[in-house]
Amino acid sequence: MPLKNTEQEKAAQSDTALRGLYLKTFGAAARTCEPLKGDASARRLFRMGDGSRSVIGAVGPDKLENRAFLEFSRHFRAEKLPVPEIYAADQQQGVYLEEDLGSTTLFEYLTAERKSADLPGQVLAAYKKVLEWLPRFQAQAGRGLDLSVCYPRASFDRQSIMWDLNYFKYYFLKLAKIPFNEQKLEDDFVRFTDFLLDAPSDFFLYRDFQSRNIMLRGGEPWFIDYQGGRRGAAQYDLASLLYDAKADLPPETRSELHKHYLAASGQKPAEFMRYYHAFAYIRIMQAMGAYGLRGFYEGKTHFLNSVPYAVRNIEWLLRNAEIEVKLPELTQCFKRIAASSYLRQFGKTKLGLTVRINSFSFKNGQLLDDKGHGGGFVFDCRALPNPGRCEQYAQLTGKDKPVIEFLQKEPGVARFLENVFAITDMSVENYLSRNFTSLMVNFGCTGGRHRSVYCAEALAARVKQKYGARVELGHREMAGFVK
Repeated sequence: MPLKNTEQEKAAQSDTALRGLYLKTFGAAARTCEPLKGDASARRLFRMGDGSRSVIGAVGPDKLENRAFLEFSRHFRAEKLPVPEIYAADQQQGVYLEEDLGSTTLFEYLTAERKSADLPGQVLAAYKKVLEWLPRFQAQAGRGLDLSVCYPRASFDRQSIMWDLNYFKYYFLKLAKIPFNEQKLEDDFVRFTDFLLDAPSDFFLYRDFQSRNIMLRGGEPWFIDYQGGRRGAAQYDLASLLYDAKADLPPETRSELHKHYLAASGQKPAEFMRYYHAFAYIRIMQAMGAYGLRGFYEGKTHFLNSVPYAVRNIEWLLRNAEIEVKLPELTQCFKRIAASSYLRQFGKTKLGLTVRINSFSFKNGQLLDDKGHGGGFVFDCRALPNPGRCEQYAQLTGKDKPVIEFLQKEPGVARFLENVFAITDMSVENYLSRNFTSLMVNFGCTGGRHRSVYCAEALAARVKQKYGARVELGHREMAGFVK
């Protein structure tokens, strides 16, 4: 009880100091002082006003963090970047007053405007404006910045990286009961850190560059919560925004925005991409550590609602991105995360299933799902009648009408597909119920151009029509195939 009273007394003193600072700064007492929804930090924010103005009052118990925010804000304002003006501060009391940028974050705008998985044009335009400002924070504003006020580190160095990796290990892997070999994982952490530190790092790293820390006022972006900034690599902040879990940007949108950033920043794509996905991984790991700390450990279960989105981002990276450094134990951890039904069940999030359907030739080797969770089927179509042996069909494929008509007349093909549909329906329905996001189904035949193509097309049409699931359809032995 005494401890509680002491905390209440400190809070009351801070609130009095905040009101006193308002009166001293504006010559009028604050008539209103409404608490704003807090973030994960101990800082408390209030919207204050006296009838003629509205400002944001902040009570921050961490004086070093306050100092970083205040100094960065003044520096960025001098560089003409859109950040809040600081009206007054009493650093001894841990209170300050800043410009009120309104109540609409980029995330709230996205949520309000979004009607489907895709981003509306106006939201995409807002993201592009944000990414046009990011290089100015990273390069222009980074010059002349007083790094001595950075908190808790002046750079995203070995110590910072290892903190994040162990944050992920102890607060997410252990609490989510993901098994791992401790020594092998530590060895991977060292290799991973060495690789990340090879990236050019003469930039200002915003650190928490995500949609909730970007305000929209009059359609233009304004930036807040950069107090954790330090020197680091440019890739980190882009990954923070594009892999922001609950923003849930589709891969195609991430790609478009990524290209927009590269054009705005003048970064060389090949050099930038060498390290980009590695920084995407560590940003996701840092976020998952936070979800674990707040959700599993502190019992604030709403933080766990973001976990399914992070799982899907890891699954996508496993399938689509490679990094130069070999991390066998960490990769196994990622695969176990991607395969976990438990981690996909938090909140009411429906991530949506993608069924990847392919055709191939057995002569050229099977297609394997060596990324993601590895679930799926391989169906052998070689027992079916082969139109490829008929001269009139030899140069056609299973997408051409004459071949389709040939196979539709064969009773054995219809029976084969009925059995395929029965089996795959069970998995599609089960994966949808478990919030799994990826199922791979491959059809093979001798040449990979007739029977397997026809069957793959038939299953793709069924999955779309019956379940409305997203389908990625590919034919390896035909031009333009992408695994």
